[in-house]
Amino acid sequence: MEFETSSWLYAWSLMALAGKVDVLTVPNNVDDMRQAPRAVFTPILPDGVTACLFDLDGVLTQTAKVHAAAWKQMFDAVLLDQSRQTGEPFRPFEIATDYAEHVDGKLRPDGVRAFLASRRIVVPEGSVDDLPAALTVQGLGARKNNLLLELVRTAGVDVYEGSVRFVESTRDAGLRRAVVSSSKNCREVLVAAGIEDLFEVRVDGVVASDTGLRGKPAPDMFLAAASALGVDPMHCAVFEDAVAGVEAGRAGSFGWVVGVDRIGQPELLRSHGADKVVADLSEMMEYR
Repeated sequence: MEFETSSWLYAWSLMALAGKVDVLTVPNNVDDMRQAPRAVFTPILPDGVTACLFDLDGVLTQTAKVHAAAWKQMFDAVLLDQSRQTGEPFRPFEIATDYAEHVDGKLRPDGVRAFLASRRIVVPEGSVDDLPAALTVQGLGARKNNLLLELVRTAGVDVYEGSVRFVESTRDAGLRRAVVSSSKNCREVLVAAGIEDLFEVRVDGVVASDTGLRGKPAPDMFLAAASALGVDPMHCAVFEDAVAGVEAGRAGSFGWVVGVDRIGQPELLRSHGADKVVADLSEMMEYR
């Protein structure tokens, strides 16, 4: 697991200010930090917030880059075939623009439809039983999923240490916690990352498919998580890195929507409804 300098040094600096550690002794790596005295952190949240609803990819885990790579590999193959058939220039799937605008945070079929529509490519809807080789919305979604699982198996799953520490601080403070993800692989990723037990409720792509919930930017999945926790949306905080997720939090009239800016787009997240934007959830803790 990578050592996140900003998150760990932020935690270390708070302990140093509190006199918990020697300010001149700075950890060189994550193992040194974990052997240091355990800091007691509390989450910084508005009064009235009693539950936290977390997106997975890009907020808790660093799988957003893996998702993006899988989408690109799948779509580029489709676009290359299209170019060969039509004679038009090959325009690859761009992670910096196409991923963020069309697929990030959405249910898999919604992402396929949105991107293909942006390139004026029409394929049949197909059925959920379509094989990955099928040139249908469902088949392409299955193809992307197979690529993702292979990447996860070979590369593993890294977490954002600051986010994990923040979730732990909400648990220690007695707040309710749910993970809300469009991914049908949410449970597998949580297990691989070793953080499944931090959450009381999981509303993911499997649940959405089984219960007919609309995907983000509709608020259905977040509302379902709040309901499962028994907490009114006005008393829930939503944590999202995707524009579609921030829009979902705002559409559901949740008490507080936090945008987690991993790619340098704070104003975009604010313009779509984020009440607060942070680079990492470690910014939302204080030492007591």
